[in-house]
Amino acid sequence: QVQLVESGGGLVQPGGSLRLSCAASGPTFSIAAWFRQAPGKDREPVAAIVRSGDGTDSVFSVKGRFTISRDNAKNTVHLQMDNLKPEDTAVYYCAVRHGYCVGETCYNVDSYPYWGQGTQVTVSS
Repeated sequence: QVQLVESGGGLVQPGGSLRLSCAASGPTFSIAAWFRQAPGKDREPVAAIVRSGDGTDSVFSVKGRFTISRDNAKNTVHLQMDNLKPEDTAVYYCAVRHGYCVGETCYNVDSYPYWGQGTQVTVSS
């Protein structure tokens, strides 16, 4: 059983930056992704990172201003968010799974069995 704990959310002014972290415990996983959900809206993908069998990582991002990365030594996944806008306000969730995916195939919410509790990001002046 994989357990995920997100951190790093908070209140930031438009144009600012935040770095979210997702600390994982339990079995290793090959795919990690960030999703977000604003009030009254569906959960949507933000970015994903996929580890191949040769140890290389492929990253996919829906938002060009957001960058996903992975620290294997600490079993942690990060989301660097720059030039934040009010429409980025949402609860951000980390999710992981096994297997392999490419591009949009990594963004299927229902394919992720393990989720964190979410961290609130509010972009406001």
